[in-house]
Amino acid sequence: MKQRHDDEDIIKELCVANGISYEKIPLDGSSITSLEIFFNGFPRIVGLSLFPKLCQLTIVSQNISHIQGLECCPLLRELWVVECQLKGISGIQNCFHLQKLYLYDNQIAEIENLQLHVNLQVLWLNNNCITDIKGLDTLQKLRELNLADNNIEKIGHNLDLNKNLQHLNISGNNISSFKELTLLAKLPRLRELELKDPQSSPNPVCLLCNYATHVLYHMPGLQRLDTYDVSSKQVKEAAEGTVMKKMMYYNMRVRTAQRKLAETQASLMEQKKTMLELPEERIRAFSYALKNLECDLSEMQNSCRKSALTEDSGDSSDLPANISHDPTPEHELNCKMEALRGRLKHWYRKLEEIEIWHAHNLSQATSRNAFMVDCLLMELETVGNVRFEEGSTTDAWFMSCHDLVQSRFLAADYTPHGITGVKVNRIIRIHNRALMLRFEDKLHSLLASEESPVFSQSYKRRLDFLFYVADPEKTTERNEMLHIAEEGFQNPELYKAPGRENAVPLSNSLFVSEQPRIEFAQRHASQGNSTQSKDAVPFRYGQTIVAKVFFGRCFPVREGDPVDSSCYPKAHSVYRTVHAEHGIHTERSRSLQVHNGSTTSILRQSQWFVFDHELVLPEYLIDFEYITQHQPQPAAPSPGMSTDHTAPNDMSLDDEALRMDPVLKPRPKMLSLDEKILLNVARANVLSQITILNLHGNSLNKLKEVSCLRALRRLTISFNEFTRLDDISHMPNLEFVDASHNHLVTLEGLRGLGQLRHLDVRWNKLTKARKETAVLRKHVPSLLKLDTRYNPWLRPEMVRMTILGRVMGLTHLDDVLVTEDKAAAAIQRAASSRINQACLLAHCRTDSEPPRSLSLLSAAQLLCQLSPSPWDLNREPEPGWTAKITALNLDSQGLSRLSNLDKLINLRWASFNDNDISKLEGLDNCLNLEELSLDDNCITSMDGLSKLCHLSKLSLNGNQLPCLEASVLGQLPYLHFLSVENNCIGSMSGIQRARSLFELYIGNNRIWTTRDIFHLKALTNLVILNLYGNPLVEKLESYRIYVVFQLPSLKALDGIAVEVTESENAKDVFGGRLTPDMVAEKLGHSNYSDVTDLDLQSSSIRMVDLTPAELFQSLHHVNLEHNNLTSFSGLIYLPNIKVLCLNYNSIESILPRQRVQAHLTNRQILYHKVSSSGYGQQGSSKGSREAGPADSLEPLMGSLEVLHLSHNGISNMANLQLSRLSNLKALFLQGNEISQVEGLEGLLCLRELVLDKNRIKALGQNSFIGQTVLVELHLAENRLRELNHLDPLVELRRLFLDMNKLQDISELDKLEVLPSLTELSVIGNHVTRRSLHRPAVVLRLSRLQVLDGVTVTLDERTRAELLSTETLCPGASIPALDMTLPGLLPLVSRNVALRGMSLSGGLQNLLGHDVLLPCNVDLETLPHHDTSKHKKQKHSGAARTGPAEITFRYIKRTGSSRPTTGLLPDGNRVVITYPSQEQESRFQNSSSKPPST
Repeated sequence: MKQRHDDEDIIKELCVANGISYEKIPLDGSSITSLEIFFNGFPRIVGLSLFPKLCQLTIVSQNISHIQGLECCPLLRELWVVECQLKGISGIQNCFHLQKLYLYDNQIAEIENLQLHVNLQVLWLNNNCITDIKGLDTLQKLRELNLADNNIEKIGHNLDLNKNLQHLNISGNNISSFKELTLLAKLPRLRELELKDPQSSPNPVCLLCNYATHVLYHMPGLQRLDTYDVSSKQVKEAAEGTVMKKMMYYNMRVRTAQRKLAETQASLMEQKKTMLELPEERIRAFSYALKNLECDLSEMQNSCRKSALTEDSGDSSDLPANISHDPTPEHELNCKMEALRGRLKHWYRKLEEIEIWHAHNLSQATSRNAFMVDCLLMELETVGNVRFEEGSTTDAWFMSCHDLVQSRFLAADYTPHGITGVKVNRIIRIHNRALMLRFEDKLHSLLASEESPVFSQSYKRRLDFLFYVADPEKTTERNEMLHIAEEGFQNPELYKAPGRENAVPLSNSLFVSEQPRIEFAQRHASQGNSTQSKDAVPFRYGQTIVAKVFFGRCFPVREGDPVDSSCYPKAHSVYRTVHAEHGIHTERSRSLQVHNGSTTSILRQSQWFVFDHELVLPEYLIDFEYITQHQPQPAAPSPGMSTDHTAPNDMSLDDEALRMDPVLKPRPKMLSLDEKILLNVARANVLSQITILNLHGNSLNKLKEVSCLRALRRLTISFNEFTRLDDISHMPNLEFVDASHNHLVTLEGLRGLGQLRHLDVRWNKLTKARKETAVLRKHVPSLLKLDTRYNPWLRPEMVRMTILGRVMGLTHLDDVLVTEDKAAAAIQRAASSRINQACLLAHCRTDSEPPRSLSLLSAAQLLCQLSPSPWDLNREPEPGWTAKITALNLDSQGLSRLSNLDKLINLRWASFNDNDISKLEGLDNCLNLEELSLDDNCITSMDGLSKLCHLSKLSLNGNQLPCLEASVLGQLPYLHFLSVENNCIGSMSGIQRARSLFELYIGNNRIWTTRDIFHLKALTNLVILNLYGNPLVEKLESYRIYVVFQLPSLKALDGIAVEVTESENAKDVFGGRLTPDMVAEKLGHSNYSDVTDLDLQSSSIRMVDLTPAELFQSLHHVNLEHNNLTSFSGLIYLPNIKVLCLNYNSIESILPRQRVQAHLTNRQILYHKVSSSGYGQQGSSKGSREAGPADSLEPLMGSLEVLHLSHNGISNMANLQLSRLSNLKALFLQGNEISQVEGLEGLLCLRELVLDKNRIKALGQNSFIGQTVLVELHLAENRLRELNHLDPLVELRRLFLDMNKLQDISELDKLEVLPSLTELSVIGNHVTRRSLHRPAVVLRLSRLQVLDGVTVTLDERTRAELLSTETLCPGASIPALDMTLPGLLPLVSRNVALRGMSLSGGLQNLLGHDVLLPCNVDLETLPHHDTSKHKKQKHSGAARTGPAEITFRYIKRTGSSRPTTGLLPDGNRVVITYPSQEQESRFQNSSSKPPST
């Protein structure tokens, strides 16, 4: 009654709260659709049966522990039960129309009873006690899910089926791994995600680096993340770009790790080859001797047989005298053969031991590398929040950890195993941000909760470093170590097992930690199940984790009590001291260093058990090995073994066996065969009788004569020189062939051997198993025994299966019986090595997009790994199924060719790694292919890829490609990733056609020239390049900075990031260096012998290194204007250069001048190393005034004839050392800072010298001392005041002195010493303005033909003589008009001295009217006397008159823009204007183009 009364009160209060009349409920209750109950404290839900059409129910802050009474509300669509005390989800089973369910702020621990609510769209379960996400699989319509503020650590795959989920809030949980967030990428419609809502505490994963980047990359459809709007395209692109860079970076690092493994493998192989030399040599020697003895024994037995037959016939007269029936020789032969076989077995055992040693070390190296690769992949997947640092002896932490291992190793513990020490091979430091934060938070919270201040103050003494070793009984060591490094130690409950403790087991003793692994390894070794069973110490190599541990409150383990936190409620950890029965005496104690810098404690060797796994932080991962007094495998040689280390006993036993009687006598070796030799060898009368033929131990390489031996059954041709077996064909009775110890490279040629049963091809050079087995299968169908050992097979691990799968009838292979099981397995594998329908169905996927995953696997591999197969393999696929395939992964299927792919028209990602494919065929219809991987095959050409125009990623590592085909790469416009490592590529020619490349991996090939680097310059997008393992890397000094200089866009080279300092250093060292590669790049070809002219103006060249100079034999003309040269550098070595133009540089000397410096720059160091730079070849000259005689220097550039050095800032001609250019004929030095003409003593052939626009004030006595053949001299625009010391210029014909400071006409008189002078120009000097110099000069220089650009005519010369006569006879008077001559100025009729005559009046007043002409006017032709064949004729074909010549030459040489006047033959004055321009450069002949200025 009371409960009924209470229920009635609740209903009344419910009606009041919702404005409903209690009395009218029977009438109005069926129309009520919404009810709300707030803060009433109701203990239960009652009265809902009165409201059968209720659609919305809201219950807030009541004392309800479970939901009840909703059975009568089948139409309920929205239910709120919040801030109550619900213990679980129940009572809503009949609410099938429920769409929104709010159950937050309760005490729900499990998501349950929701499977039937398929219409549910909104579910709020925040602020509960939920630990696992489950029970939501059927909620296909769920759009919003709120699980904030629970205790969820894992997301798992429990939301994979909620494809319509749009809004997810999981803030305030304990999600700490990026892997969990990655699983949310399977929700295609997710638009809002909260992981650190402001109203909740953030998940630990939100505190990690790159959290937002990781989420946005994996969920590009998100519109809102936490409180941020991330809908913009720029945000998504930034996240994707960041992730792509990280993936490229880690791909590079993984390849670097693989490269190191390849180096280790190569090193091991070299050691193996060295170790095999002696055994192989011994085996060859003993095999050869044994076969010889077998031949002798066979001959002896045949002779005895014939002798017996002869005796039986009664005719013994023809028997040889040395035939004896004494069995002693035969016995001796058998004894020696037995001894040789014993030694052969010994050396074959040596071979086997070496193979075991090699395989073991290779396995160790591979395992270590695989672990490192897994670490790198983990770094990538965690976006760098888990990082592994491999230490070295230079790191303080490395040595500290190393010392810790050594200090906690006690040799006495390992005495039964013969172990004397421990060697640390590698220490990896673990940087796990999430675990570190968890450890610190746990430690701080624990310290804050402790009431005792002593505990908090002394907590550092409770920290220590302990060992953990994985238990091999439970899991693989590598997997568990990686898991601990990423996720930390597992919950103690997971360590619990029968006889094990419910805690994290650790120890302060290496031996105690290792005990489970040691026992496991010994047990397996004793059973013969271990690959290390031949090692006396099967547990030799180990791995341990050193963890930082907080003991907290620790107690000793009580005897009889299990190690469980329930037995020690106040303890954080317990410990157990190891006693004698555990193998260690209790009195031993060890010093345990506490690595917190505080104190040390002396504790016994103990086991520790920590109840809270969050108090254990993994910090170091250590690889170690135990040291014994013996080798790892007692019978195996050491890595450095050579013939000198061979046991002397072995050699003595070998010699003893070989010296046994009978001693072998050398046999003559046959080089060829004929019928007579065959009959003699076979001891037969006719060829048709020969059934056995032994040709062992000769030098034969052909067997043409054998084909006629139709009856031959056994053939031995071991120890010869055969490379092929073409001659052994169509022999119907041949049953046995021994072709061991030859040089066979193929079995092709064997034909028609239907009866061959036994074939021995050991110790040859066969490499391709599939190819050889194809020959045997076709032409040797009856083969039973085959021996192929000791050949350099390309893939030796696959040889046996390949042969057995294709040569069906074999009973013995490599002297091992072929079992039925092995043969069937091989045949089945061979049958499955073809691409058929079953193969495609099993290995294909139909996904439209590749999964977004931080993985370095190809898209095809990733899809086949993560996505389920879309087909039911037990049913026939639907029609057109092949057109749906987008991904295909056929790695390691034994494929020999690509076939049956024609219908895969939508294939986008394909992988065919680790097969035997030799040709790229069958892909012509796969036009949508984007990624293609064909690593580790036998491909020799890229033909077959041209049609794949959408291909963006191509991998062909580990094949046999000889080159990169430009015709193919040019057809792949979107190719951004290319990997062709471990091929036979000798040149990168063709790579320039792949202009979209971002990443290029071409390491371990045969690239050796620097010219190949220039092919990469066309790849402007290239950021990652790997060339490691090519000869170029070792050959080219300063290789790295050279490549960085040539490819400035690179971000990483050979697995190492390119630093800014490297780029700057590269520019400093290689900037402006002219090399043959640069020439080839500029010219577009490398046919240097065809280059005659080289024009590289304005190319920032600072040094020339065209070595070897012999490449440029045909080079005659070089133009390097407007560069940064300071010397001729490597130009001095060009053998046939004739014309050299170096205008507008900074030339100081022919060779670099050596300066005393305290420190050499990188560039100078390089110059010293490059022989062609010219360093070290110059004497210690300090200038012309201190230098010795010119002829003391060695002549250079003997073919050089024309040299242009204008505008170089030259101030000292002597420093140039021009005298060394002994064959120079034309020298141009205009526009410099020269003040004195010197240093020309050795230029005995010089015919033209240009010194215009310098600072020359006077000519020295030795200025022209050697220029006896100089024809033309230009000194315009200098500062000359006098003309002295010109007398050596006896052949000078043209002299230009314009715009100097010649004051007096007497200076011109000094030109009388130039007997050959025919042309003179002195325009712009003072002497031309103060006097009428022309008549005087004409009179003085009798051979002068042109003065100031005007021809000296006969009339003018006559007039000058008349003027001279008038001057001598002052009383004579001649009428001016009578003396006017055609083309000349009227003579002055006054009696005036010539020296004092002014030009200001008479000349200008007597000129006729002015005529203004442009600079390109054609003037009347004037004979141009040019005796120098090295001077280019200027403006050939343009006629110039005498009056205009001076102006033309002057303007051309000085660049003056002022108008110049001249006279035409009709008496008119001409004003000629020219634009300012520099002097035209001069080349050898008129056909050469002048260098531009």
